[in-house]
Amino acid sequence: MKKIFLLFVAVALTACNGGIKDYASIKGKLKATDVTAISVQGKDYLKDITVEKNGTFSDTLKVIEGMYVMTIGEEKIPLYLKNGYDLDLNFDIPEGSNEQVVYSGIGAETNKYLIEKRNFFMSSYADPNTYFQLEEADFKARISEAKIELAKSEIDIKKVDSTVVDMVEKSNQMMFSYIENNYQQIHTSAVALAKGKPSPVFENYENFKGGTTSLSDLKGKYVYIDIWATWCGPCKREIPSLKALEQKFEGKNIEFVSISVDNVDGRRGSRDSWLQMVKNEQLGGIQLFADNDFNSQFVRAYGINSIPRFILVDPNGNIVEANAMRPSDPNIATYLQELGI
Repeated sequence: MKKIFLLFVAVALTACNGGIKDYASIKGKLKATDVTAISVQGKDYLKDITVEKNGTFSDTLKVIEGMYVMTIGEEKIPLYLKNGYDLDLNFDIPEGSNEQVVYSGIGAETNKYLIEKRNFFMSSYADPNTYFQLEEADFKARISEAKIELAKSEIDIKKVDSTVVDMVEKSNQMMFSYIENNYQQIHTSAVALAKGKPSPVFENYENFKGGTTSLSDLKGKYVYIDIWATWCGPCKREIPSLKALEQKFEGKNIEFVSISVDNVDGRRGSRDSWLQMVKNEQLGGIQLFADNDFNSQFVRAYGINSIPRFILVDPNGNIVEANAMRPSDPNIATYLQELGI
């Protein structure tokens, strides 16, 4: 009798709850009707969803609870999914709306909350550099302002999945902890490397073409400096764009200087690998070899601990940008031209 009673209770609960889905349902409508498919991707998960000619889509996904990304053409939307969710995403929003997508259905509040917090982290409040450049009183005021702004929400937090709330809280704490713990050190460096300040200098760096070169030798011209190494993949990916930029500004009032920080002791890259790559790749501009790789005074003065790093110095030897645009940035040519180069 007891077993029959427990079975009855289980059936009754299932009936009341409508059954616990072992999948998430997702549907919606796009504004653009030229998109034929979208994708939902997570760790070890990828699902392509067909979009109908009228811009609607619908599918079910068996997922592990967590963060996913929905890709629609070039646009990427973060999603939090778990089995049992029944989400409706409407992208067909009137012109002038501040919303990118309107959520409804089971899981809507959690995803609204994610988007709300993502908007904060895409604002200047989430850029540490906007804090480090401030004097202490202004720094404290901005930290306070940012925390107040972050705490604002139009979402009923009780309806948001607790896992997401915890995840966002941890992210918030990490950001503010990093900014507050590193303010003094980075502020001092940021002030020293501010626009218009005299640039740190390098002296008598070996020149691939022979002899040595110092920053002072280039006074009277803008100097666009590339800190790189032969073992650095991202550095090498910038080379074609750098060559194109050098060609575009050939004969103009600017020198392109590449400084290799390959290890002087050969542990990671070497002088020989630098010589070989400059020769084989026919690298242009002024190719220099730093005197003590990452421990070179010039490199340390700019606080460089990752590469590639680009620096722009004006004809008087003053800093224009301590962390300049990369050659691959589509705006760099226009930016240099606007400086009168």
